[in-house]
Amino acid sequence: MTQPKRAKILVVDDDTVVLKAVNQILQREGYPVVAIDDAVEGLAAAKDPSIDVAVLDINMPHLSGMDLLKAIKAERPDVEVIMMTAYATVETAVEAVKAGAYDYLTKPFENIDDLSLTVGKAAERKALKDRTRALEEALTVRSQFEDLIGQSSQMRAVFKLVETVSHSTATVLIQGESGTGKELVARAIHYRSQRKDKPFVAVNCSALTETLLESELFGHMKGAFTGATNNKKGLFEAADGGTIFLDEIGDVPQATQVRLLRVLQEGEVKRVGANDPVKVDVRVIAATHVDLSRAKSEGKFREDLFYRLNVITIDLPPLRDRPEDVPLLAHHFLKMYTAKLSKKVTGFTPRAMEALTVNRWTGNVRELENVIERAVVLTSNDLLDVEDLPPGFQESPQAGSPVEVFSLAHLPYAQAKRLAMRAFERRYLTALLEKNNNNVSSAARAAGVDRSNFRRLLKQYEVAGRTMKQRKNGSDSDSPLEVA
Repeated sequence: MTQPKRAKILVVDDDTVVLKAVNQILQREGYPVVAIDDAVEGLAAAKDPSIDVAVLDINMPHLSGMDLLKAIKAERPDVEVIMMTAYATVETAVEAVKAGAYDYLTKPFENIDDLSLTVGKAAERKALKDRTRALEEALTVRSQFEDLIGQSSQMRAVFKLVETVSHSTATVLIQGESGTGKELVARAIHYRSQRKDKPFVAVNCSALTETLLESELFGHMKGAFTGATNNKKGLFEAADGGTIFLDEIGDVPQATQVRLLRVLQEGEVKRVGANDPVKVDVRVIAATHVDLSRAKSEGKFREDLFYRLNVITIDLPPLRDRPEDVPLLAHHFLKMYTAKLSKKVTGFTPRAMEALTVNRWTGNVRELENVIERAVVLTSNDLLDVEDLPPGFQESPQAGSPVEVFSLAHLPYAQAKRLAMRAFERRYLTALLEKNNNNVSSAARAAGVDRSNFRRLLKQYEVAGRTMKQRKNGSDSDSPLEVA
């Protein structure tokens, strides 16, 4: 089983006996440790960018642990800090937390698991912050393309094509499933072109009847039809000098297609009921979720109009074909809706992000946005978990079942294999614990794995077991060992 990168721990305590003990406990858990018995030297060591978690004694000469905590947080606010003291009081605990400490431990430890578990949770919190920061940096880069978001090879190709076609006046046809962001691409092209200071007009061609669509697009004269009480400019005239975006162009009736062809060929429109045409300078960007080539072959779409529209084609990939973009998009929508709803939700648990990534997303980016909005509204947690997602995300098919294989079939082989292995390993560990009555030591022996490594696997795959102390106290059913 592949192990994730282990957090690097800094331990500072002037008591060499305690320092050695803590060092040994953490090294046995597999953490790289820097152990220092002087607070001043510890402050210098904390500047190392590879340090993830600091474990500090409070009472030290030259520089107190509390001052060291404040100095570390001022220099490296991303480092998680755990305080230790043999003289615990409520006041010092509150002061430490206010100063930015993640947690507070009392020496001597009642159980060495208290130390390793606390450090493990702090390390996971630091890793989550690092992942969030990486996503935010990626989101900053995407601002070059307005609201288009993606880091996959498919989306990078789209960005490159948008950059290229923006500086021309050629007609563009954007193809893609509903919810993939076709209007966002159209807006990106417009606002990166020389027409950016002119109007961008969008119209959904499938939302209007034939008569209303022609009136909206080309305008009408007074008395042209019942209800036409005044002369009215159409959207082509309103977009003069700029860009018009014709969404769902495949749904335009045949008669209207003829009038659109005239605009593209002659650069002029004739209002409904008018005799004289009006010249317009408009760039046309069209979009459709249907196969226009097939519609042309079936006689449902004019061949001459198809070739006029299909000068440059941009194909938008469905979200299921670019799962590496899901975390980036999910974080973007999380940030957007937490701000909108004034809620403090900082990220996703690994299980939730795994469930989001493996989903097929038949509704594409729009569906993902709706799922995140719903989760933000309903959650009361700091991190969105699987339980905050719609019920379908919480289903867990049996390993190797046709349902599970089908759910991964849309992913690249390497990613599908990784997710399938992770699902298998989590189920294996859960079943092994259940078989051994949640006894971690017995389960580790049955698996042929060292107990500390087995506990590390439980943490990695978020599977809960119970400590020896909890079993002795008869609290097996009430006090599960939380695995962060």
